[in-house]
Order: sequence, then structure tokens, then C-alpha cells
Amino acid sequence: MSLSIGIVGLPNVGKSTLFNALLKRQQALAANYPFATIEPNVGVVDVPDERLNALAVCVKEEYGQRGTREVPEKIIPAVVKFYDIAGLVKGASQGEGLGNQFLNHIREVDAIVQVVRDFNDENVIRAGSTEPKNDMEIINTELILADLQVVSKRVERFGSELKKFKTSENIKKMAVYEKLEKNLNEGKLASEVEFTEDDLEVIKDLNLLTLKPMFYVLNIDERNLGKDDVRTDDMGGKQWVSLSAKIESELSSLDEVDAALYMKELGITESGLDKVIKKGYEMLGLHTFLTAGPKEVRAWTMKKGTKAPQAAGVIHTDFERGFISAEVVSYDPLVKVGSWKKAKDEGLIRMEGKGYIMRDGDVVEFHFSV
Repeated sequence: MSLSIGIVGLPNVGKSTLFNALLKRQQALAANYPFATIEPNVGVVDVPDERLNALAVCVKEEYGQRGTREVPEKIIPAVVKFYDIAGLVKGASQGEGLGNQFLNHIREVDAIVQVVRDFNDENVIRAGSTEPKNDMEIINTELILADLQVVSKRVERFGSELKKFKTSENIKKMAVYEKLEKNLNEGKLASEVEFTEDDLEVIKDLNLLTLKPMFYVLNIDERNLGKDDVRTDDMGGKQWVSLSAKIESELSSLDEVDAALYMKELGITESGLDKVIKKGYEMLGLHTFLTAGPKEVRAWTMKKGTKAPQAAGVIHTDFERGFISAEVVSYDPLVKVGSWKKAKDEGLIRMEGKGYIMRDGDVVEFHFSV
């Protein structure tokens, strides 16, 4: 599995600039006019994980050089898929701007990151953007109205069905639809409405935009970098990170050493892009487990609470179906001793069964029979 995030916002707030920085190449057209992006640009971005290189050292220590082949042959990080989507304008749910064409693009992503303009640059025109709080309200209103159209159609259609098949189950479903419709009409995001697990199952097929995890990226002026308390009060408890898309674009064009020096000069210890990826993982409750061998050292994405057989299934469905056991060691002690063999000799590797709940940073070797 991989995480997918849709980048949304009003025109000219820095979405495509951010996307270009994420890809470390100019795939999106970052132009200074509304709707420079029409079709959604899609890019796959590596998840930063310093553990992979350390594990590669352990593998090299254990297996040595294999002829002319590098050991390990590959280092494969987990990935995030980002969708850069055309700017949203007031009235999009009624067809303004790119209207439903825009909205349909974000129904399939796992999470939404809303880019909000918080920088001043007279050379970049404003297209509906005024100030962060108002801009967020415009975007959220359009997402709510789009969901309301979907829900109202369901209520109307299901009401007709209820007249024919008035079962207790259908009555309960109708109550959930009507509760959702009422709250959307009151201007609430679906994620702000209290639902039971059964309720969520009823509305799952609606694929609501406002039920998706959403966080905000404040695209700030360079002078405000590192001042994460600048907008704390204005954000009203919402999940957010701040960055300068312009600076991130400059950092992405540098090599690792020069980028580190530039960040030090700017007074920041972590790139904004890394913060965006980590926030996405945090909001979706994702963890990473690792595999390490001479062929590859690799990071795999899983949901928190995933048991060993299901984690094996992330690698291949046959692994889950034929799961027998898993040899597991935590990352830190493995790296400390320097190799899998030494970890086994010191009793650090555990044999876990079907009920084992995987942890972030587990290094694992699955045993299975197909």
C-alpha cells in the first residue's frame, strides 16, 4: 500500500510550486495565472527514512561484496503519491472555474492537504485569496456543498426505496443519511460529525470529500520560517504545518550537503516537505516495517495495529495466505549489533505468530508456505 494525498487550494497559493519541490523536478506548470494546472499532475515521492541506509550497512557487513554486485543491490523507500489538482474557486460546487472536474479528482485520495496562502508577493496575483482563515472557509464550504449534493441525492433515492422496503435496517440507514445531510447543511465537515462504526459503514460508499483526513499547509514568507507559533491561534485546533514553497523549491534543486547547509543558514532543522509527509502518515495512522537482505533493503507501509500475517500480505498476498511465522527484531538493537546474524546470536530476534501486532521500525523476515 502507499499513501495518496491530494493537494488543493485556491488559485495562486503555491500548490504547483510545492508539487514541483516534492518531485524534485519541474513536472507541474507553476504559472502566475489561475488554472495553470487543469488535469491533475501525479507524482510518487520517497518517504524520508534514514533507517534504510543504516540497514544497508548491516546487510553489507553480513554478506560482504558479491562479485561486482553492490550489496544490497537496491534500497527502496516507502512512497507517497501526490496529486496536484487545479485551483478551487468560490462556486466550484455549482460549476464555477473547473467545478466538478476539480472535485472528482480528489474523491480517490486517502487524505487532503489544503495549501493556504500566507505570504505577501505583489508579483503573484491573488485569485480569490484574501487571508488564511477566509480562504480555508471558502474551500471547506465548496467541499461541503459538493458532498451535500451527493448526500441529498442519496436521501431522495433511498426515501423512495424505503417506501417499498420499510425494514428496520433501512430505517436505520435513512436516519444516518438524514443526520449527515442535516450537519452538512449546517456547514459542518462530515469528519466533524459524531458517527458510530456502523454509521461509517453505511456512508462508506458515498466517498465523501469532507470525511477524508485533512490538514493544512501554510505557505509562508521566508522571514517567518521556524516561527510555528505564528498562526497557532488562527488555526483553531486544526492540523497544520508551515513552509515556504519557494524555499522548498530552492532546496529541492540542491544536493544533500548543500541543502543541509542552506537549511542551517535559514535556521530550520527539517524541510517543510518532510513535515508534510510525516503529517500525512500521522493523520492516517500509518507505520513502517522494514525488510533487509542482499537483494534489497526496503520500507513497507502499514496501518497501525496491523498483525503479522496482514503485514506479510503487504509484500505479497501469498505471504499472508500461507503465513507460518515471522522473525522480528527492532531496528535500534539490530543496528547496534551490526548484522542479523549477530542479533540472532545474541537472542535479539523473536519468533512471532499470527497474533503479533507489528510495530513501527520492526525489521522482519516472514516464513510462509504456499
